[in-house]
Amino acid sequence: MKLRIDLKSNSRKEWIDTVMADFDAFLQDHANCERKASSMAMSFVAKFPDRLEIIPQLIETAVEELEHFRDVYQLMESRNIQLPHEIEKDHYMAELIKFCRSGKEDRFMDRLLLASIVETRGAERFKMVYEALPDGEIKKFYHRLWASEAKHGEIFIDMALHYFEKELVYSRLEQMSEEEAKILEDLPLKPALH
Repeated sequence: MKLRIDLKSNSRKEWIDTVMADFDAFLQDHANCERKASSMAMSFVAKFPDRLEIIPQLIETAVEELEHFRDVYQLMESRNIQLPHEIEKDHYMAELIKFCRSGKEDRFMDRLLLASIVETRGAERFKMVYEALPDGEIKKFYHRLWASEAKHGEIFIDMALHYFEKELVYSRLEQMSEEEAKILEDLPLKPALH
């Protein structure tokens, strides 16, 4: 059974150039993304407490994302970078959420698949950051993150397969991946994960 997503597009080289030109701003956005990822995993626990099969994985994912936030924050501290006072609206996420269906079961599936796509895109972009960085501790850190995000992308598909037929999961994943590629294409370039 396939758990890895094939993204429908690759991030542009201009994106990594933008990140490397203002790496401090990227770190601030990255920290915010890790905070939101931890909250998202716990929101599944809060909204779907009857989905007992996946609660342990959700808690573990939330803890890992919070650990990533801690690690990014420590990196920021070492560079005298503060957390921003406000978390900017994430247009990428907002557009993906618009594509999610209503209805409890459809929305549950779509949100799991959305999480999988977002984590997979994060892995692709962290790999680009890793490859662009000079040798050192920050490069090693982004190598670890790249592997972790790829694993999270697979976990959310696995969760969806607990509750839905695989044909439904993969068909909807295909639709959502196509939409994600369009959304990514229209995003303005900025030193941010999305």
